[in-house]
Amino acid sequence: MTTSLETRLIDIVHGVPTTMQVLHVVRDLDLPDAMIFSGAIYQPVWNHLTGRAPDYGIKDYDVAYHDASDISYEAEDVVIQRVAAAFEPPLRDLVEVRNQARVHVWFEKKFGADEPYPPLESSAAALKRFVATAFCVGVRMEADDSLSVFAPFGLDDLFALHLRPNPLRLKGAGGWERTTGSALARWPEITVE
Repeated sequence: MTTSLETRLIDIVHGVPTTMQVLHVVRDLDLPDAMIFSGAIYQPVWNHLTGRAPDYGIKDYDVAYHDASDISYEAEDVVIQRVAAAFEPPLRDLVEVRNQARVHVWFEKKFGADEPYPPLESSAAALKRFVATAFCVGVRMEADDSLSVFAPFGLDDLFALHLRPNPLRLKGAGGWERTTGSALARWPEITVE
């Protein structure tokens, strides 16, 4: 059952032409368990609530998919190239694709080993790993053009412009100060717990 906040989120995302274009293309490419998450989803909500342009602050479009059948970089790179070929510049350079089934292979080396990163069972499982609950939201375009929302911590913090640490992450892990500072610089209306 769709909540009123999910309906609001869907309405807001429908009002962001570039995000909708990425959702359409990703759906049409039929990537396994694909969705868009992170800034391309939560930032339009903040922009809507604070009166900014729909795509203000969006630096990239994070496309997740989950394919555990081959977690090699080479297999992921084939998908990255396939997705890139589906977009024209400059959008081509803004779409970042990652196989969530292989994040555990490189995450600790790239971001530090301050906490374990176990293998993920789905793209939606990645949402439980983001640093703030308001960031833990993803959207998938279904075959009938409807949008499905994934938000393991709900949408209350997102719509309240409130950054609260993800309770599943270790305190102090994941660059909390850097992340919240960057968000506050762009949206001074948000509050940080």
